[in-house]
Amino acid sequence: MNITLKIWRQKDTKSRGKFITYKMENISPECSFLEMLDQLNEKLIIENQDSVAFDKCPVTFDHDCREGICGMCGLYINGRPHGPGKGITTCQLHMRSFKDGDTIVVEPWRAKAFPVMNDLVVDRTALDMIIQAGGYISMNTGGAPDANSIPVSKHNSDLSMDAAACIGCGACVASCKNASVMLFAAAKVSHLALLPQGKVEAKERVQKMVAEMDKLGFGNCTNTYACEIECPKEVSVSNIARMNREYLSAKFFYENEKKRIGG
Repeated sequence: MNITLKIWRQKDTKSRGKFITYKMENISPECSFLEMLDQLNEKLIIENQDSVAFDKCPVTFDHDCREGICGMCGLYINGRPHGPGKGITTCQLHMRSFKDGDTIVVEPWRAKAFPVMNDLVVDRTALDMIIQAGGYISMNTGGAPDANSIPVSKHNSDLSMDAAACIGCGACVASCKNASVMLFAAAKVSHLALLPQGKVEAKERVQKMVAEMDKLGFGNCTNTYACEIECPKEVSVSNIARMNREYLSAKFFYENEKKRIGG
């Protein structure tokens, strides 16, 4: 199949970027989208060995496991995070999802908190900072306990595992018109809040994580559900409702504590 690529090229965070058009021929429908980009880069290297022009250098993009696990391969393809398809990452997207002769527009994630570093690579350190703010438990758990020593209901364990499936790719942010990180933060809050080990610091955790995401410049959630639709792990927006409940509960608790101590 033959395709036309319109790829966002940007030298660094401070430089202005632009779309550059590339033609690709004889692409196998069975190759993955990232393999197709590898072929483009090989083509650019061979054709422009003596060139120093930025748009003729290989295209920079993030990738690691190429198995839909690491969350690195965040590309905005034809107006959708990770491209067409449901419940997949960019590395799991195959060229058979497109038609011969298609024009494919490839961009980086677009968000204030995700500055473009180079071409299609953005700095997603903001997600790590939200985790550092409270997405952990600090209790000494010792050795691994027996499986049945801490009772957890099947319902809660299932919900916790579903929330923990989040791979932190940032598709929720890229899909949201407000660049909200609520689904990511809610998944991290939920998978700990539902388990006994996470309840000890639950109130402190949710307040710190919400404060951090606001500080980093992410937008607010307006319940468009775009994040759930584009999430490669199909994390449910019900986690956002749970985080809101956790946050309000923590806020009321600390306000009552202040009144009690003050009185």
